[in-house]
Amino acid sequence: MSDSGAPQTISAVGPDGERIRLPRWLKVRVGKGASFRKVDALLQEHGLNTVCRSALCPNVGRCFERGTATFLILGNTCTRRCRFCAVAGGNPQPVDPAEPGKVADAVKQLGLRHAVITSVTRDDLADGGAAHFAATVSAIRAAAPRCRVELLVPDFQGREEDLFKVLRAGPDILNHNIETVPRLYPGVRPGADYRRSLVLLGRSRRWIGDDGRDVLTKSGIMVGLGETMTEVHQVMREAASAGCELFTIGQYLQPSRNHLPVVSFYLPETFDQLRAFGDALGFRHVASGPLVRSSYLADEQVGDVCR
Repeated sequence: MSDSGAPQTISAVGPDGERIRLPRWLKVRVGKGASFRKVDALLQEHGLNTVCRSALCPNVGRCFERGTATFLILGNTCTRRCRFCAVAGGNPQPVDPAEPGKVADAVKQLGLRHAVITSVTRDDLADGGAAHFAATVSAIRAAAPRCRVELLVPDFQGREEDLFKVLRAGPDILNHNIETVPRLYPGVRPGADYRRSLVLLGRSRRWIGDDGRDVLTKSGIMVGLGETMTEVHQVMREAASAGCELFTIGQYLQPSRNHLPVVSFYLPETFDQLRAFGDALGFRHVASGPLVRSSYLADEQVGDVCR
């Protein structure tokens, strides 16, 4: 793949300015089977949020059918208003101190071997919710000690001490998404900072716990927002240089008319080429595809890489 110019895509806008329908490779089946109903019922019983529902993930059917879900802690209202995300923005509710135990109980009842925990961004909290993340990890360790724990965290506004508070709890994987290329940050991620995210990944990679264990670092981006291939490659290079070991690349899909429109749809073969580029950079695993999300099939993304 060329390292410059436009990637191999199809435009999301037709010749007459109309929005085109989703390409066939982005159409998914919505599951409603027994496993789907079991997971959905359990989450409702515990009053838990999932990013699967809150962010309108296209993979919710398949994940629930597999008996998995990505838990969304610290409420379902975000203090930032990123223009790509379906999670509601506004003034969050108080933190539920019982939530870590509820998540741990759900993990145990589902028999999960790999649990993914993420959150809304809580800039209203003094530590950005770091203590709550740590409490959730500890609760899962107590309830399901054989379960691998992956955290997808916000940037904690760059506060090193809050990141270390989370890392001390001992997650297996620390994920923080870069989301897009630096040029597009002002319009896509107001309130976030590209360099701050790279620093967070670097600090996580260098972390060594008291027991001598390190943590796998993970990040990812969306494509289809108007970036060039040169920009995508540069983000991947800088993420690898920061120490990121696992990387995901997926197609951006517009959640509603109020969100940023899709500029282009990447062809499946373009995702294959990006995977090959990431492999050549030395990432331990690259998940690249139209429907790839940072938490989608996260257990398979890790595979035998996880220490």
